Amino acid sequence: MDEEDFSASSSKQYYPYYPHPQPHPSATGTTTTTPTSIHHAFETSEFSTFSPARDLTFDFSGKWATDILLETATAIADRNSGRFQQLMWILNELSSPYGDTDQKLGSYFLQALFNRMTDSGERCYRTLASVSEKTCSFETTRKMVLKFQEVSPWTTFGHVACNGAIMEAFEGESKLHIIDISSTYCTQWPTLLESLATRTDETPHLKLTTIVATKNGGVPGSSTSGTAAGSLASVQDIMKEIGNRMGKFARLMGVPFKFNVIHHGGDLCELDLSKLDIKEDEALAINCVGTLHSIRAVDNRRDMMISNFKKLQPRIITVVEEEADLDVGVDGMEFVKGFQECLRWFRVYFEALDESFARTSNERLMLERAAGRAIVELVACAPSESVERREPANRWSRRFHGS
Repeated sequence: MDEEDFSASSSKQYYPYYPHPQPHPSATGTTTTTPTSIHHAFETSEFSTFSPARDLTFDFSGKWATDILLETATAIADRNSGRFQQLMWILNELSSPYGDTDQKLGSYFLQALFNRMTDSGERCYRTLASVSEKTCSFETTRKMVLKFQEVSPWTTFGHVACNGAIMEAFEGESKLHIIDISSTYCTQWPTLLESLATRTDETPHLKLTTIVATKNGGVPGSSTSGTAAGSLASVQDIMKEIGNRMGKFARLMGVPFKFNVIHHGGDLCELDLSKLDIKEDEALAINCVGTLHSIRAVDNRRDMMISNFKKLQPRIITVVEEEADLDVGVDGMEFVKGFQECLRWFRVYFEALDESFARTSNERLMLERAAGRAIVELVACAPSESVERREPANRWSRRFHGS
């Protein structure tokens, strides 16, 4: 890709944008703006009129995207169509998916806000997920996951902490079974196999059952720190290759090993526990890395999943989740509050990628596009169907203590 492709001027938004409102002279000689009614989300009679007296000047020397995007979200909450269109015009001129952090935030959130106001979020999300399938091969996925884990200490720390806790819970046991519900394609387990191989007592037998949950039976619930989404067939091919490599590594370590994969279409709380093939003489651990937030946060489904875990009587349950409260409200100030937290969290994420990856890195581009899909899903899709709504640690803690 040429360097010029990364300039802001060559990267205008690639999705349809509605016509900009044109100023018309009023009888008094001043300029007013006539809102353009172009889709059902904006009925002129339901919104206040844009006031040119309200300041549209922003400080572009700092984090300008945050200010403009929050103003845009507030205009949606206030049902101010004129101001919304003015701000969208500004964002469209300044944003670029190949620019700096602010330009990228502007680009991805602009797309999500446009999808929200045109009720096209679900269609856009499906299209973006379908496009990502073209890059969902084993090698590209492996490189992206490993590179991300190399530069992100929170992922490595989660793996080390979980493995240490599991090893402690399995001490002295000869038959081990780990139910792995994760988004990291088994990158956690080579170090655990090494630890099992060096145990002072007899090397135990390990059975690893990996659950691969897919949204609507096809597209995996993507996590910004996880993997690119792809078709079910692509994921099956990837997991088959991972199983082969895990088996070879286990033989090298001298650990008796069995690898199972269960592909589950739909919500994780609907998982058929009988498919897990748990034996009475096995010490059981359940490991959840970056996946519990993909359970839809409606009808107490997340509580139901934890109750299902309890029925299996595991020795230990390990959970790694990102510390965030990404619950974008449906309307009004609840929407603005959730949007603000979403914007804050993704700014941190994009800044981390900017510090850790080369500008033209393919892995970085894949991660940023996965983040773009997540933003569309959070801002423009129905909360009842969301697989991206994260919760803070204290909420998960209360949920586990309650069960």
